[in-house]
Amino acid sequence: MAQLWLHLCICFQIPGFCTNLLLSQTPGHILAQTNNKTEIRCELKKEHTGVYWYRWSQERQNFEFLVFSNPLGKATYGTNISQDKFSVQGASSHSSYSLRISQLRDSDNGTYYCSISQSFQLLLGSGTHLGVVDVLPLPPKTTEAPLSTKPVRRVTKSKAVSKKGACSPLVWVPLATSVLVLLLSLVPTAYRLYRLRRRLWLRIHRQ
Repeated sequence: MAQLWLHLCICFQIPGFCTNLLLSQTPGHILAQTNNKTEIRCELKKEHTGVYWYRWSQERQNFEFLVFSNPLGKATYGTNISQDKFSVQGASSHSSYSLRISQLRDSDNGTYYCSISQSFQLLLGSGTHLGVVDVLPLPPKTTEAPLSTKPVRRVTKSKAVSKKGACSPLVWVPLATSVLVLLLSLVPTAYRLYRLRRRLWLRIHRQ
């Protein structure tokens, strides 16, 4: 047992030294509200005799044993650890365990580790940092860029024409062209009327 704690201290002094791929711990971070509950999951990829749960408190500089759960579901709690606050739920296949923490308090802040014992060593999970706050922060609001209030000066086509004056080529050239086309279209009509009038005059005088 002394060798286990000695190895545990070495692992703790060098963060991540004993974490390995045999334990998959999720989630990595939890932010929860006071008086609520939360859950940490640990998946095991190797045969084991049980799962240990520990908590590291940065404020108290303390690595605390919480609870041990064997494959039969029997739990052994650490000193002054409440069974109503901490509970362990294991899957029927014994491949995953969940640590449930209820009635969260500020004192529950810390990093939680699941662990198994292999060859006189404690193999630690990657750790889950738990932060307990009185009020959860609101999600950031999306802000839109303010619309420009500077007036945009627009010049319409009619105003642009009026500024050039009534004698502008843009005004009289199309007008003169239209008048000329109209006059040319009236010439054949006038000629037909003239011939019709002459025929009527000749017919009347012959009678």
